[in-house]
Amino acid sequence: MKIFGLRLKNIILIILGSAVFSFGIVHFNIQNELGEGGFTGITLLLLYLFNWDPAIMNIVLNIPVLFIGWRILGRTTFLYSLIGIVAVSVFIALSQRFMITIDLSDDLTLASLFAGVFIGVGLGIIFRYGGTTGGVDIIARLINKYLGWSMGRAMFVFDALVIFVSAITYLEHVRGMYTLVAVFVGAKVIDFIQEGAYAARGTTIISEKSQEISQKVMQEMDRGVTVLDGRGSFSGSKRDVLYCVIAKNEIVRLKTIIEQIDPHAFVAVSHVHDVMGEGFTLDENKNPIE
Repeated sequence: MKIFGLRLKNIILIILGSAVFSFGIVHFNIQNELGEGGFTGITLLLLYLFNWDPAIMNIVLNIPVLFIGWRILGRTTFLYSLIGIVAVSVFIALSQRFMITIDLSDDLTLASLFAGVFIGVGLGIIFRYGGTTGGVDIIARLINKYLGWSMGRAMFVFDALVIFVSAITYLEHVRGMYTLVAVFVGAKVIDFIQEGAYAARGTTIISEKSQEISQKVMQEMDRGVTVLDGRGSFSGSKRDVLYCVIAKNEIVRLKTIIEQIDPHAFVAVSHVHDVMGEGFTLDENKNPIE
């Protein structure tokens, strides 16, 4: 189902991610006087220095960046980002109004870990479904698109710069270090959610019984197999090389099939972070899997 060309599922999950993100900012960062990176860190800096409402400043700071997103990333990403920015501001306001006291002032390690996890999960969901929360999120998406950096890595670099400014203005040195822990954890969680959602395994199989193996994989696992022409560097002999992408939970089953047919087969398994196509993002009729 679509609304103005946007998937309803994506809208709902971007709003959900915004709620998780905002809860983490208010209940772990603000309550424990931790900073944050990016534009969110700037809103916290303005809160601590001038008592300006981060819910309002989040929208004010993101207006110019939104227009960059419109021109470079296109209408769909712009609209998803607009939803994310507004949702974050709304949920920050609600979280501040109906705040739950979580006193972790005596355990900043736990506070920073929970801050990183909540922020990482929230942003990971938002990114996963095509949105951003504006600011550095949009910049990170551009760097990911044009330079190939992971979004978590790009955000960490920008976040570190904002935290450095926060540390020399209002953050105590200890809280500045714990803020870096939270940002690092958040970056890793973002990458895990984004890449973990697609995570699969790529298998390269070299065997004298490649035909039997490929047939059994296609029949029993319903997975496609690509046959490549290979040649041994030492022996010079030619041999088929099989390549097959499977889900993480299928790796044991594939190994069992190979061992039953050719226990001496050479098998290399690699991580695949992003998969598009039939069996992963498309069904057998080439329709998107919701």
